[in-house]
Amino acid sequence: MANVFDVLKERGFIAQCTDEEGVRELLGKESVTFYTGFDPTADSLHVGHFLGLMAMSHMQRAGHRPVCLVGGGTGTVGDPSGRTDMRRMLTDEDIEHNCDCFKKQIARFIDFSEGKALMVNNGDWLRKLNYIELLREVGAHFTVNRMLSAEAYKTRWEKGLTFLEFNYMVMQAYDFLELSHRCGCKLQMGGDDQWSNIIAGVELIRRKEAKPAYGLTFTLLTKSDGQKMGKTAGGALWLDAEKTSPYDFYQYWRNIDDADVEKCLALLTFLPMEEVRRLGALRDAAINEAKTVLAYEVTKLVHGEAEAKKAKEGAEAMFGRGAASAELPTFTLTAEEMGAKLLDILAKNGVFSSKSEGRRLISQGGVTLNDARVTDADYRLQEEDFSDGTALVKKGKKKHYRLVKA
Repeated sequence: MANVFDVLKERGFIAQCTDEEGVRELLGKESVTFYTGFDPTADSLHVGHFLGLMAMSHMQRAGHRPVCLVGGGTGTVGDPSGRTDMRRMLTDEDIEHNCDCFKKQIARFIDFSEGKALMVNNGDWLRKLNYIELLREVGAHFTVNRMLSAEAYKTRWEKGLTFLEFNYMVMQAYDFLELSHRCGCKLQMGGDDQWSNIIAGVELIRRKEAKPAYGLTFTLLTKSDGQKMGKTAGGALWLDAEKTSPYDFYQYWRNIDDADVEKCLALLTFLPMEEVRRLGALRDAAINEAKTVLAYEVTKLVHGEAEAKKAKEGAEAMFGRGAASAELPTFTLTAEEMGAKLLDILAKNGVFSSKSEGRRLISQGGVTLNDARVTDADYRLQEEDFSDGTALVKKGKKKHYRLVKA
């Protein structure tokens, strides 16, 4: 069997690693216990988490043991990484509820049968810590100079980094130390925005325990233009079917930019790389075959085969002989209008009598784009909104319109 490190590298997961040769050797010679953390900032995981779950699943398939950590403790502080403002403070009830939701969703992707994986909550140990004891036992191994140079804190300078958030790195590092004691965890994995926090844990174990520990980050899910992937007219692309329907989820992947197809097939499906490369090499109209495969495979993993089939059939009906027929009122968008506000386009073409009417309808949930409810009156049209150059708008229950790229 191929070394899973090589598998992750070939598929494009690996962004940074504390010791590439050391990690590869370790993964090749023994079953390694590793962990990834999920802070309960919402009541559902989103597509960014899904990429991490795919990496964990590859590791588990290769015989390694995942520890899925939900942040019942770190969630009380909030990770400042990549943020310009402070996260909303959650109540203990919110955190507990969100952790429970995460556990149910993670269990769909990771096998928790006897001995194969662990689910832990860092609230079990972080909430019991004595502050003075933590300062003496752990704080002595951190230098403020080093912490302040971390990328995780730089984006918070403008509005001010609170002492509450400053402690986040120490808490995450302590998690790694605790899991090293509890279950022999040797490797922490996470998104590349967690690099500073992961290094802190690796260095804490080495200094305090004088034993090796490793860190590995996977690439963040971004579009070819560098923007984060997973934003839709209705907000984030959630894994919970109640928050993002399987149909909307399918449509998102069916409509992504041509340049992102091969990367998403490699990261978000288990298709062999030969097939990924074949599909990724398709051009022009033929690339739609690859997008259909991507949408079906990702939806099947997240929502199950039955929902994936339903979504595929629904999309084909709508964009084939159904609502996207030539009989619908059709508006052609110029190249300059791509990126414009949907509200402006619809008002300009008489769908709304005025922009204020449009804003009112959107606030009431009366406008959908490709069957996804539009919640932001300032939403701007994106390339991925157009499947085969077409997007469908519904006003109320009965009025349908078609937008076509020039």
